[in-house]
Amino acid sequence: MSNQKIKITLPDNSVREYEKGVTGMQIALGISEGLARNVLAAKVDGQVWDAQRPIEKDAEVQLLTWNDKEGKSAFWHSSAHVMAEALEALYPGVKLGIGPPIENGFYYDVDFGEKTLEGAELERIEAKMMELARQKNEFVRKDISKPAALEYYKKKGDEYKLDLLEGLEDGEITFYEQGNFVDLCRGPHIPHTGAIKAVKLLNIAGAYWRGDEKNKMLTRIYGITFPKAKELKEHLEMLEEAKKRDHRKLGKELELFTFSEKVGMGLPLWLPKGTLLRERLVNFLKKEQDRSGYQQVITPHIGHKALYETSGHYEKYGKDSFQPITTPHEGESFLLKPMNCPHHCEIYKSKPRSYKDLPVRYAEFGTVYRYEQSGELHGLTRVRGFTQDDAHIFCRQDQVKEEFIKVIDLVLYVFRALGFDHFTAQISLRDPGNKEKYIGEDAAWDKAEQAIIEASAEKGMKTTTVTGEAAFYGPKLDFMVKDALGRSWQLGTIQVDYQLPDRFELEYVGADNKRHRPVMIHRAPFGSLERFVAVLIEHCAGNFPLWLAPEQVIILPISEKYLDYAENIKARLDEAGISGEIDNRDEKIGRKIRDAEVKKIPFMIIAGEKEQEEGKLSLRKHGEGDMGSYTMEDFVAYFQGIIASSLGK
Repeated sequence: MSNQKIKITLPDNSVREYEKGVTGMQIALGISEGLARNVLAAKVDGQVWDAQRPIEKDAEVQLLTWNDKEGKSAFWHSSAHVMAEALEALYPGVKLGIGPPIENGFYYDVDFGEKTLEGAELERIEAKMMELARQKNEFVRKDISKPAALEYYKKKGDEYKLDLLEGLEDGEITFYEQGNFVDLCRGPHIPHTGAIKAVKLLNIAGAYWRGDEKNKMLTRIYGITFPKAKELKEHLEMLEEAKKRDHRKLGKELELFTFSEKVGMGLPLWLPKGTLLRERLVNFLKKEQDRSGYQQVITPHIGHKALYETSGHYEKYGKDSFQPITTPHEGESFLLKPMNCPHHCEIYKSKPRSYKDLPVRYAEFGTVYRYEQSGELHGLTRVRGFTQDDAHIFCRQDQVKEEFIKVIDLVLYVFRALGFDHFTAQISLRDPGNKEKYIGEDAAWDKAEQAIIEASAEKGMKTTTVTGEAAFYGPKLDFMVKDALGRSWQLGTIQVDYQLPDRFELEYVGADNKRHRPVMIHRAPFGSLERFVAVLIEHCAGNFPLWLAPEQVIILPISEKYLDYAENIKARLDEAGISGEIDNRDEKIGRKIRDAEVKKIPFMIIAGEKEQEEGKLSLRKHGEGDMGSYTMEDFVAYFQGIIASSLGK
């Protein structure tokens, strides 16, 4: 290294001087050996680097460990390379596609030629991976010219890497080596393979090269690794529990929703019980919106192509929308509605507005349609038609922060009522180095970003800030919720938008009697109603909060003689607003109780001779068993108390 000094700013805002060319690992060693042992990568001025890559100029540096999302990503990216090395050793002549990290683990797309990889072979690959990991081979980054890279893969006969190289410019190509393995890769990677202590290859799937069904089908191998064997054991136990909670499995068992090939892939059909659950969610949020001054609106399921060209959505997302339908006589082009916001802009524009009218808050449970490839569809979490609990607030600039805080309060209330107690918020800003991704002027973006930062700070929320994740028309606050299994889901979003009001020429007359542009706030606490229900099912394993359960009570007559008493009970429950059904099957009471437990019905009311004579109810609670005898009045009060408590009323 030269004697030239550079200044490194660490996450605690301390600034230290180092010689030019210092690496993240050397910085870690200077702090503590314990930290250095755990460092997986470094974040240099917002970009993730290898921990052993030299830093040549003043920079802000964060040292990444397993506790950081980017640290895990580097770990799993490196694990994909180790798997590829194992595959080349075990299956000479294989050709490699891409091997990225994913949210939980990694995969590699592989061309095995004529061979079909069997699931039984995964253990053999795992063993080879662990053998290679124990060699503690360093991941070495090498810049390489495009001609040299092309020559290397031509000799190797790997058409997939050659295809990838075609899209790269000379001067931006790097190889990574570990042991005897070389791969085309931009990184980053962990310091050496020895950090990988536990491996599990999870499953095998098919994947078209570059996602194009015209290309060859490759073998995609999914895996996950950990720095401790104990963590792998815990993860596998979580996966087993996740299988039991899978919303597709429970949705079928609880008779909530179904799919039909004749209707179309990714288009859910809500069954009566699922519809009841869905309506309760909708009514719950509508009540809160009514209290907060929202006005309900309804917009069509289609819109003129020109509408989405004005908004900019067609330019940005046209390829991911269902393509325009042209009317047979007039030749007009319409799209299935991919989003609600342009429609709400037109509603705002339908009459003159004064500064005294603002804020105007429009809310709609609007169904929208996005084209997803069939291989990406997954139950309710990835569908082609879904309903958003959409709302758009049109306000003055001086009202933005106050309105934003009110929306945060609404989102937090929704989470509390549904048992989502652990969450963080992500402030998503634009990428200052790639402004062509976005629309609008810098000054408007600066104001919008500052409003979100200030509102989040005033609420005392735990937030992370990520650049490059903003919507194309404005920054946003995304809520990342942890479910009962510790998995993170993005639920709920709030966005500040200075762009659509400008594109749609929205106006209001100010106190100065001049025309001004309103600011638009997009918000959706649920996000997609379908996805929210899927996450909720898995979070509570189908044991919904009492106020939300589609079947709250089931009445179990001991025999046919007590059906009239059961009908009487049901009528009184209906009057109290409690949904209950009667199990009038000719089955023994034990069987009826077991079936009600499987259906996860919160309460069972036993109706027999004793209950009829005393005019009482014998009560059982799901998962807890016998609760004794209640009068109808006491049960209703108990029931309503549970709901009031869960809703914070």
